[in-house]
Amino acid sequence: MSKNTAPLFYRISSGFRLFVRSQQFSGFLLIGCTLLSVLLANSEVGEAYLHLFHAELPLSIPGIHHTVSVEWLINDGLMAVFFLLVGLEIKRELLVGELSSFQKASLPVMAAIGGMIAPALFYTAFNAGTPSVSGWGIPMATDIAFALGVLSLLGNRVPLSLKVFLTALAVVDDLGAVGVIAVFYTHDLSTTYLSYAAAVLLLLMIMNRSGINSLWKYLIPGLVLWYCVLQSGVHATVAGVLLALCIPHKTRKGPPLLSRLEERLHTPVNYFIMPLFALANTALPIKSEMVTHLSDPIALGVIFGLVVGKPVGIFLFSWLSVTTGLSQLPAGTRFRELAGLGMLGGIGFTMAIFIALLAFRDPGQIVEAKIAILVASLLSGIFGYLFLSKSLHERAGS
Repeated sequence: MSKNTAPLFYRISSGFRLFVRSQQFSGFLLIGCTLLSVLLANSEVGEAYLHLFHAELPLSIPGIHHTVSVEWLINDGLMAVFFLLVGLEIKRELLVGELSSFQKASLPVMAAIGGMIAPALFYTAFNAGTPSVSGWGIPMATDIAFALGVLSLLGNRVPLSLKVFLTALAVVDDLGAVGVIAVFYTHDLSTTYLSYAAAVLLLLMIMNRSGINSLWKYLIPGLVLWYCVLQSGVHATVAGVLLALCIPHKTRKGPPLLSRLEERLHTPVNYFIMPLFALANTALPIKSEMVTHLSDPIALGVIFGLVVGKPVGIFLFSWLSVTTGLSQLPAGTRFRELAGLGMLGGIGFTMAIFIALLAFRDPGQIVEAKIAILVASLLSGIFGYLFLSKSLHERAGS
């Protein structure tokens, strides 16, 4: 480790270092699961593989009896745990991490805002006046696992400050995506269940203020919160973020509950839930006519939003933030590296697919959006890697 990066490495929290390392590996695991899913969907066992995720399962708890599909269990149940981890990461960064002060947060926040606005505008430009305009939120999100995974391929040439910036940007991006899901992709609200959810949330906040530091005492009301949010019409995964914001960060003795829970969740989320989500949602039988659909408005909006809109928005807002004196460039980086990170920001995958499932009801539109997301993420990863590789090589040789 160089002398320039060592101090920064030891200044950032152990939780942040763990997060970066786990995300890098899980990015490669996601790539492998995606390739496996596509191969299986287009093999002799393709039909059986597709039916696997539509199989019905009984879900029974005292007083409640439902039948749900495997796909629903993954997307509405297990993904709430993913959002719980996202919420914990957001809270940590806001309290003690790279978003804990204006000086630290200004550049990644501005970059993330630009990286959300520009893709949404690109998508809307292709779909304005059509029912598919509802998918404007799809290209707004960056998949941090994939992006850090690609960045790690460049090895020690990448300044640690660049990884910190990308991670902080993606955390803000996740926060924006959660807000978009809660506000714009919610239908048929039930005021009764919203009231129940608000009461449970108030209880969790009181527990936090009272200094309760027992994990199970938060998780049980958290399950009730998940069910109330599910029944309210707001997507159930939002409950994961709300629960995370109520988990205490300070404690009188021992490590904070937030840090302990975050550490425990990294393994199941990164190595089980996320791969399972990839396997369930990228099982796409590839047909020749699908190539022609890449010229349809939905596909064009997603591809141009992620491949062009993301880097343009991230770079433009970063440049404005620095040139106006609001922010400073990360140590050891140039605008060229930020442009390369903007390209990696176009790797949408997990959150983009998740929003596509909420934005459309037509299975054909969902499939079209998924294929466009995969194509755009592949292009963004290749462009970002090649651009950063050349930039970092030229800087090392100068």
